[in-house]
Amino acid sequence: MIRAVRSLDPRLPRAIYTLQLGGLVSAFGNGMLIPFLFIYLHNVRGIGLGVAGLIVGANAVVSVVAGPVAGSLVDRYGGRNVLGLALIVLTVGYGSFALVHEPWQGFVAAVVTGVGNGFFWPAQSTLLAGLSPPDRRHATFAMQRVMMNLGIGVGALVGGLIASTDHPRTFTALFLLDAATFLVYLGVLLGAVPEPRRREGGEPLRAGSYIEVLRHRAFVAVVGLNALFIFAGMSGFELLPVFAKNEVSVNEGAIGAIFFVNTVVIVLAQLPIAKLSEGHRRMRVLSVLGVLWAACWVAVSIVGGTVDGRTAAVLLAIVMGAFGIGECLHGAVQAPLVTDLAEPRLLGRYMALSALSWQLGFALGPAVGGFLLSVSPLGTWLVWAALCALGAALAIRLERAIPSGIQRTPVAQPA
Repeated sequence: MIRAVRSLDPRLPRAIYTLQLGGLVSAFGNGMLIPFLFIYLHNVRGIGLGVAGLIVGANAVVSVVAGPVAGSLVDRYGGRNVLGLALIVLTVGYGSFALVHEPWQGFVAAVVTGVGNGFFWPAQSTLLAGLSPPDRRHATFAMQRVMMNLGIGVGALVGGLIASTDHPRTFTALFLLDAATFLVYLGVLLGAVPEPRRREGGEPLRAGSYIEVLRHRAFVAVVGLNALFIFAGMSGFELLPVFAKNEVSVNEGAIGAIFFVNTVVIVLAQLPIAKLSEGHRRMRVLSVLGVLWAACWVAVSIVGGTVDGRTAAVLLAIVMGAFGIGECLHGAVQAPLVTDLAEPRLLGRYMALSALSWQLGFALGPAVGGFLLSVSPLGTWLVWAALCALGAALAIRLERAIPSGIQRTPVAQPA
């Protein structure tokens, strides 16, 4: 057992652990908000479900525009500098949600936040990839998933204890606390994380363009598949809280607990699953997660149509625990595969378009899902399930397009 535990040690450079610690703090702040932003806009500020979905989706829409700009800036100025700028913008963006009373104000806050998010993910991912040894990148991104989900899960639990629709000021406190966490991350970044050197044959890397990246068909197919999984899979997390509260009478505290269960599963399972993925075909792993997520969304629909209250909360927590296993499979494959497909001189652009697939999914998911929930709360989850199953089939078909040398997750070499 001791050997098994030791085998899970990713043995990563200190700078990566430091960067992950800053990410943990900011994820904690976001975790306090993610389950409750839809509730805040709809139940506290009285904004309709459809418009609230558009506000939440606007964040991701702006990220779609900002992300490619960030990729070019990262390739030119480095991930560390762009990440620092992103953290400042996120501080302003999330803090401004506390001032929202009308829909237009919500859109303004979402636009600012979207710029910050659009810059954040390409910069952080490029920085992590540059600081990580090639054979341990899957462990680096697995640890990123652990830290992000640990922060979000604990934050959701704390947010559930603070937030109350009967007391709007509790949501104001959440937004201000979230803004403060980005400043903490900024201090960690500037104080202890270096900018990795990027060289090609001893010379500075040549400039490039997005046209070169878009000509890489296998990469484009991978990020397209990822957009589908985010749209029909992970974006459901932004819909589940309002569904749970309004359709099956689950209170805010229980919603926070549901997210926390999902987090515990990811924290405990992500590194072991990343280790188990070594030597296995990456696209087969993505196919398994598509099937698993489809089953989870079918289960949510069944729960919503049969029980409510505490029983519904317990069952939804179990479903979200199972969903977390799929997230671990995704974390072991997606970002490392993108890094292995990328040319080093264009890494920032590759990471930007990879982040774009997330942003598209999160932009369309809440926007479409908000209207679907208003029409058919139970049917929404069946639509998501069908799309996840489609993604599973596409993953198998896509495997032939992946270069043979990177079809499998590499086995980490002994230190």
